[in-house]
Amino acid sequence: MSTLEKLRIDKWLWAARFYKTRSIAADEIAKGRVLINEQLCKPAREIKVGDQLTIQQGQIEKVVMVRALSSVRGPAPVAQTLYEETQESIEKRELEKERRRFIHEPADDYTKGRPTKRDRRELEHWRRVF
Repeated sequence: MSTLEKLRIDKWLWAARFYKTRSIAADEIAKGRVLINEQLCKPAREIKVGDQLTIQQGQIEKVVMVRALSSVRGPAPVAQTLYEETQESIEKRELEKERRRFIHEPADDYTKGRPTKRDRRELEHWRRVF
């Protein structure tokens, strides 16, 4: 870690190992899935120590505080020292994890591609019933 005062958000997200490449980080920022201090931003926006980031990755949302800046991608234990996740964010993620564990999402059954012959027979059966 160096003694930087400001750093591009896409570069920091890559160095902190939230995204595998800087281009993926830039795309996610452009899509509005990363907020700085609860505001939309662009990939070139500079962050500083103490900023609050809200990062949406799939169904998971993390709220982290920037603790240090680094422009190089290092090992995971070093990357984890760059930020600190808020306690509310951790609790919210744990509750969501428990909810997903006990509640079955019906749409998950149909995300595997085209229906099989068995699936089509079941659909036809339900059409005749109703």
